[in-house]
Amino acid sequence: MPMPRRRAAWFSLVESPWFFMAPWLVGILAFMALPIVWSFVISFTNYSFSPNTQFVGLSNYQTMLFNDPRFIQALRVTGIYIFFGVPLQVAFSLLVAIALNKRFAGADFYRAALFVPSLLGASVAVAVLWSQVFGNPGIVNSALAVFGIKGANWLNDPRYAIYTLIALRVWEFGSSMVIFLAALRQIPKELLEAAAIDGATSWVRFRFVVLPLLAPVVVFNLIMQMISASQTFTQAYVISGGTGAPANSLLFYTLYLYQKGFSNFQMGYASAMAWFLLVVIGCATFLILKSGRRWVNND
Repeated sequence: MPMPRRRAAWFSLVESPWFFMAPWLVGILAFMALPIVWSFVISFTNYSFSPNTQFVGLSNYQTMLFNDPRFIQALRVTGIYIFFGVPLQVAFSLLVAIALNKRFAGADFYRAALFVPSLLGASVAVAVLWSQVFGNPGIVNSALAVFGIKGANWLNDPRYAIYTLIALRVWEFGSSMVIFLAALRQIPKELLEAAAIDGATSWVRFRFVVLPLLAPVVVFNLIMQMISASQTFTQAYVISGGTGAPANSLLFYTLYLYQKGFSNFQMGYASAMAWFLLVVIGCATFLILKSGRRWVNND
């Protein structure tokens, strides 16, 4: 007996891959695509949750770049954070991965334990913990006092505050470490054994065998950590009390964007800042990939 047309159409719809993709597509459109398009539109307006919204063209972008010293300060702080924090984090995670790649008792335990900071992520609890570590008095100053050294006022001194967050960035090295560990496992042991037979020292094997083979993974980690660092918010917000203090030394880009959008209700200006950040991240990613072609082995 032939199946009724409506029933056949229903079964045909259920068997279609679009039926199973529908919830994901609806979520992407409703919660990502439409807000992205809307933020781009209002970046050319003075939208501030009021009906008196007007089209202002490139005024928001001009104000950002030429008439807003706090915006320049936010760029500077974030740039310092990325310039020092990301390379240090990637280098440290590589060193730890090399150490943990060897077979020794308790290796699995150490791998899991060192990954824990990355599981905690950029949470409020971690930021509060870090404020206790570098507070005055804090764990660091208490440890220095044992040796008769007077510690600095790390979090309240503009000269040191940003570097405490860079240290926090380096501490959250777990995700990069796991990626490096996976890459190290893929290096053929025959290459290292051949180099050792030829008399190559550990440093020579690392410099001329391991590092060239890890170059694509280094580029990947640099890009991912650069993107993540450019979006740092929670740590700066908690430690500075949401103000960027002391003396705007913790005024990260996303923190200033939050202030403009949700404290001053200048959503048009905040949207322009978001799109400017997107362009900067895109350009930085392109430059890293472009430069990577010179030292990444593509064979």
